[in-house]
Amino acid sequence: MSSATGMRIVVTGATGNVGTSVVRLLSEDPEVASVLGLARRIPDWSPPKTDWAAVDLASERTDLVERFTDADAVVHLAWAFQPTHDPAVTWRTNVLGSMRVFEAVAAAGVPAMVHASSVGAYSPGPKDEAVDESWPTHGWPDAAYCREKAYLERALDTFERDHPETRVVRMRPAFLFQRESASEQRRIFGGRFLPGPLARPELLPFLPDIPGLRVQALHTDDAANAYRLALRSDVRGAFNLAAEPPVDARLLGEMFDARPVRLPRGAARSAIAAAWGLHLLPASPHLFDAVLRLPLMDCTRARAELGWRPERTAPEVLEEFLLGLQEGAGAPTEPLRGRKVG
Repeated sequence: MSSATGMRIVVTGATGNVGTSVVRLLSEDPEVASVLGLARRIPDWSPPKTDWAAVDLASERTDLVERFTDADAVVHLAWAFQPTHDPAVTWRTNVLGSMRVFEAVAAAGVPAMVHASSVGAYSPGPKDEAVDESWPTHGWPDAAYCREKAYLERALDTFERDHPETRVVRMRPAFLFQRESASEQRRIFGGRFLPGPLARPELLPFLPDIPGLRVQALHTDDAANAYRLALRSDVRGAFNLAAEPPVDARLLGEMFDARPVRLPRGAARSAIAAAWGLHLLPASPHLFDAVLRLPLMDCTRARAELGWRPERTAPEVLEEFLLGLQEGAGAPTEPLRGRKVG
């Protein structure tokens, strides 16, 4: 379907953390003729070659086939993290909405689809060695985020079996951060009233060292570049995406010049559960349980087949993000609106 002038790409969730970076990179790519960004609310942002359409994936009345017709690829990024106290709501957007996207891709005959999976789709795994894309993707069943990501992995298995003519790519990135996402992620995980200016090294004389709290991070722009590279190639299947080194209490202690102090899992979880139960903290204790069990990912396939390498290290990603928290940074879209509290 590609025209002589380039590809036509449709991006769902185009105004979020990953979506804004993907849209910006695609709008600057000479091989892309046009980008159609789908979001619930059209932003005050007009990148080159980009049009917008208001779409709610949770609505059964949404006609995605019309939006996808004549597209060369669909990049599916749309995702709702909240409300964590009502997983039926996120299920309607994340799972049922994604199923509508998959069905519309097939009905419209779109040649390629790049889907945003996650490290959260993986089953519990090791923290002292990295796993490749063959690691089981059954998630952590108690956490809605992991449960939904894992369910969609199974749905894509069926989709690929039934529609071999569609090239399907599954991106499984680590935790994604950028300066512009700081305010949104503070609201999602820390609560809208958590003061961003508190994220200063001098206010942290010690850091909790919780067994199992060793994860990977990645800059959103680096993840977006992997999406761009996948669109420009003929690859299929899953790709792990993460920056080095893994993030743990020792690394954070060096960054903050703070002393790690051992904190039992049970004590940390009890505090999170209490705050979540009182609606003081949006992040659920079930997600905390999942994070402690996520495996570290080996990104060899992305380097070998996509030619992908992150430009920023994990400490650089976190430093940029923390600066964004202090400044109340954001972007000109509704999900990423900046707000400084405190």
